[in-house]
Amino acid sequence: MDKSSRRGRSPRLWLAGGWLLLALLAAIFAPLVAPQDPLAQDLMLERLPPFWLDGAEPGYWLGTDSLGRDLLSRLIFGGRIAFIVAFAAAIAACLVGSTLGLFAGYFGGWVDRIISRIVDIWMAFPPVLFAILLVAVLGTGLGSVILAIAIIDWTRFCRVIRAEAMGQSRMDYVENARIAGYGRIGIMLREVLPNVVPSIVALLSLEMGIAVIVEAILSFVNLSISTDDPTWGGIIAEGRLSIHQAWWVLVFPLITLILTVLSFSQFGEALKARFDPVLR
Repeated sequence: MDKSSRRGRSPRLWLAGGWLLLALLAAIFAPLVAPQDPLAQDLMLERLPPFWLDGAEPGYWLGTDSLGRDLLSRLIFGGRIAFIVAFAAAIAACLVGSTLGLFAGYFGGWVDRIISRIVDIWMAFPPVLFAILLVAVLGTGLGSVILAIAIIDWTRFCRVIRAEAMGQSRMDYVENARIAGYGRIGIMLREVLPNVVPSIVALLSLEMGIAVIVEAILSFVNLSISTDDPTWGGIIAEGRLSIHQAWWVLVFPLITLILTVLSFSQFGEALKARFDPVLR
């Protein structure tokens, strides 16, 4: 079996992709698959254990929280917020950072110096504290969270794509394109960009995981969305307060968060290994 076949059957690609697909479908069809209303409260059902423990109630598969709300339903609906932030913030950061990195790496000179100095200044700020500050200034809400993450993390794309583009611009095929009479923009878009796409894909997937973490941190400190809609970070914050009485309220959202973040990371790396022409 050749290398490309083995990479195409990479277990981490299918495992990570399988979990992300399952979580994404559950989030999209949350009203259909969630067993209960995630906002419905019933103090008669508070802190019910998961289905395999004594005292569980039918229909509450992962138990309930201190207000009697179904934990599984809240995790499913919380996935909606997580995926919206992941996709929107990562794509915005990718578009800005990759564009600037491509120009800096390919053109070099004063273009590279200006963009590199901006990146150095931007990265001097601690990212999580910067995110909290931005959301505090912009106000809570889904748009503010997405904007804050994109403003912070575009530098990640810029630095990596700059280095990739700089290396690609020294390749023989670029020189051949110059000799053939292609313009600089044309060479950058036709020759250099396709060869850095695998790195962009890997970074984009990794950034989605990072966006999920940042959103969870912001919702943990009550700086995410301003509505009552459940978020993974908010559920973790609630579970921390009742860890001794209802450990499942803390453990299950943590497991969901960790699996999602790891899956984004592994999925991106597996895609890069599958499609990168250098690694194939």
